[in-house]
Amino acid sequence: MALSSQWTAMPNSQPPPASLTGSLIRERRLALGLRQGDVAQAAGISASYLNLIEHNRRRVGTEVLARLASVLGTETAILSEGAGGALIDDLRAAAATTPMVQPELDRIEDFAGRFPGWAAVLAAQHHRAAQLERAVGALNDRLTHDPHLSASLHEVLSALASVRSTAAILADTDDIDPEWRTRFHRNLHQDSERLATGAEALVAYLDGPDTAVDAGLAAPQEEVETWLAARGWHMTELAQPDGADRLLEEVGGLASAAARSLGAAFLRQAEADFRLLPDAMLQAALEGGEDDPCLLAQRSGLPVLAVMRRMALLPGSQAGLVICDASGTLLFRKPVDGFALPRFGAACPLWPLFAALARPMLPLAAQVEPAGRSLRQFRTLSICEARLPQGFAGPVLREAAMLILPDEAPRAADPVLAIGSSCRICPRARCPARREPSVMADATG
Repeated sequence: MALSSQWTAMPNSQPPPASLTGSLIRERRLALGLRQGDVAQAAGISASYLNLIEHNRRRVGTEVLARLASVLGTETAILSEGAGGALIDDLRAAAATTPMVQPELDRIEDFAGRFPGWAAVLAAQHHRAAQLERAVGALNDRLTHDPHLSASLHEVLSALASVRSTAAILADTDDIDPEWRTRFHRNLHQDSERLATGAEALVAYLDGPDTAVDAGLAAPQEEVETWLAARGWHMTELAQPDGADRLLEEVGGLASAAARSLGAAFLRQAEADFRLLPDAMLQAALEGGEDDPCLLAQRSGLPVLAVMRRMALLPGSQAGLVICDASGTLLFRKPVDGFALPRFGAACPLWPLFAALARPMLPLAAQVEPAGRSLRQFRTLSICEARLPQGFAGPVLREAAMLILPDEAPRAADPVLAIGSSCRICPRARCPARREPSVMADATG
């Protein structure tokens, strides 16, 4: 199984139209977990200009598109509406979202050629629907777990309670001393101003631009993962004598002390993994068809989880990776297109990752189909490892990993496990493992 990137280049000498390109740029950036400002800075343009491009309000020239494609780790043809192959792929993906309808897939190229405008509209609607699904997930995370939002709401409710209490005293008491009445009026004025300021700040936060949302990292883990995503999820510097030191300097620039600590620990682990299984050795094994993490672990002397980390962080790898501890808390998340990973809270209990926790050192391979419009299938490889850092007298620490491999040609005979991201935004209403009602309608059954 080849894990190298499957993005293919196509010639493009003219600036692509803006109607679909901006949506594709935004979708790719969000899939990588990159902030709008960071992408704009790396591409040499302003964040406001990139925001206009992503919302299809500005045409993007060939040179700027090439720089954006480089930053996003893809080819210009994939971001260009003019790329016939990309447009046809979008139409096929749109067709897969309606399993009850059987469109004429054998005539899809004829349709795109005869009616390119309608084909572009259909593709744009497909991407728009996918963006709205992601927006629902993001808003659910913000409304449920965003600390800034919680603090803002608390401030507004606190000011409102003070206003109501003071107003009630003034309205219900006839014989208030003039001095106290003046104090109550002053408090009422101050609390009213505090209420207005808090409400304005809350509205500005909720209605702010995408950059404000993207900048709202809520956890140190997200800071580290965003840094890795900006690097394309690989660290080629580890092959250089002073590469680890230079990477450590980058980690030192993270915002919080907790993120810097997590980043440094991650680098130490990644460097140790790299020394035992360098990129060249791993790439050669994968190209030779040796893609079983357990067999690679035996050959390299690494734990299986370490091999999975190396496979996911190999330059050009399409594999996603999720790691959790015994509580089910996600410790590491490398996303893959079509397989949504929750930003906060509990993930889908049907993930093979959690089944592996109950059977340490027993590998679990499963074919899964995440809920959503794409209905793509993935091959997952999961395993749990146990550690005894304090020997027999200490606790058993378990850590499980799930490697997520896009399966472009699934076999019909393989059983497929229907899974989701998290119950709150999963549309599978008849799921036996559902914990709470979904905010989304049942679109997939």
